[in-house]
Amino acid sequence: MSDPAPTGDDLVRVLATLSNPHRLRVVAALMRGRNYVSRLARELGISRALLQVHLKKLEAAGLVSSQLELSEDGKAMKFYETRPFSIHLTPESIADAVEMLTDEKGSPQ
Repeated sequence: MSDPAPTGDDLVRVLATLSNPHRLRVVAALMRGRNYVSRLARELGISRALLQVHLKKLEAAGLVSSQLELSEDGKAMKFYETRPFSIHLTPESIADAVEMLTDEKGSPQ
């Protein structure tokens, strides 16, 4: 997320995604450079299955991106990296975002 100001739905999605300590650790680890799932799981000390759940949520929120690549031995490897984002929260930006919240059906609240 970057300029322009996020919608209420964007803000809720991103803040909910970042509210998990594992996902914060994933973003921090990916700041050191792009990485593939197996190596990242080892570095973070969590299972690949759990890591993939968190990566999927981070990617859905637009905070990381992935790319499938073939290794020299022909193995498919999925690499992840952070996407640029910035969140500047102020009471005013929250009030503006609230004006753009929608319900589960996509209708304005």
